[in-house]
Amino acid sequence: MDIREIQNLIKFVAKSGATEVKLEMDDFKITIKTTEGGTSETTTYIQQAPISHALPQAAMPQPVAPTAPAAPVASSTDEDTSKYVMVKSPIIGTLYRKPSPDKAPFVEVGSTISKGDVVCVIEAMKLFNEIESEVSGKIVKVLVDDASPVEFDQPLFLVDPS
Repeated sequence: MDIREIQNLIKFVAKSGATEVKLEMDDFKITIKTTEGGTSETTTYIQQAPISHALPQAAMPQPVAPTAPAAPVASSTDEDTSKYVMVKSPIIGTLYRKPSPDKAPFVEVGSTISKGDVVCVIEAMKLFNEIESEVSGKIVKVLVDDASPVEFDQPLFLVDPS
């Protein structure tokens, strides 16, 4: 259906006195609403149906590939992280590992930290909040990249408390 046919349909519905007409074809839907007083106000909704012929073929192989390797990786990280303590984000925001772009990161893998040491900064609503460690130990793994968004209670660092 082209634009002229749609315009003619709108005019026909307005003249007929109908207040609402819905037309559904294979690839689109049209809803025409008019006020009861006449043609002073006409609302037309045109909605095309999504074409999903190519999507299932492309989408199906993608979830299958990551699922198989993800299970063994998850089980091995669960075993590894059981003896470590996670430093988690207390707020939502953007994590920065450095105090400023030209400075060194607060902590690196292998750094020894004490309780109360600043491990990163999280920006929330233009305020920079220093995140302090709640445990003493050695940084084993950094779980979040610099300048990336973090959520509340998201793990940021793994610390070996021994």
